[in-house]
Amino acid sequence: MSEKNLPPLKKPLPPFNRESAAEKVRLAEDAWNSRDPQRVSQVYSEDTRWRNRSEFVRGQHNVVDFLARKWAKELDYRLIKELWAFDGERIAVRFAYEWHDDSGNWFRSFGNENWAFNEQGLMYERHACINDLPIKESERKFYWPLGRRPDDHPGLSELGF
Repeated sequence: MSEKNLPPLKKPLPPFNRESAAEKVRLAEDAWNSRDPQRVSQVYSEDTRWRNRSEFVRGQHNVVDFLARKWAKELDYRLIKELWAFDGERIAVRFAYEWHDDSGNWFRSFGNENWAFNEQGLMYERHACINDLPIKESERKFYWPLGRRPDDHPGLSELGF
């Protein structure tokens, strides 16, 4: 592939240090909290490979379809991600998100993701394990307007998750 055909760089780029890995995690959280499948898909390579729960997704265009289905089901979605580990071009995160279904049943979903990035900073591999915990609406912890989590909102560790 010639240089002019390369996708734009998605900084920060690997190899990651603690600061750049944490920045990459926060950028991912912000994108997912937008609940905009097109925006989110732009950080994945054209040939990205995912395992999300029991679903396998191949290719950036299928990421868009997957996310559109996800957010049609998981309403009022609010997510917090936290850096767990990093090495070279790989990052591991843990996360939790809250959402409700169309019947008003609330859930807190907990999980871990393993990510791998190419030299352009695009994620080419994502493995996610997720468990859903039914909660009462009164047990919710993620109270911010839909969109980006405010900088002063506690993270997972501060919330005791």
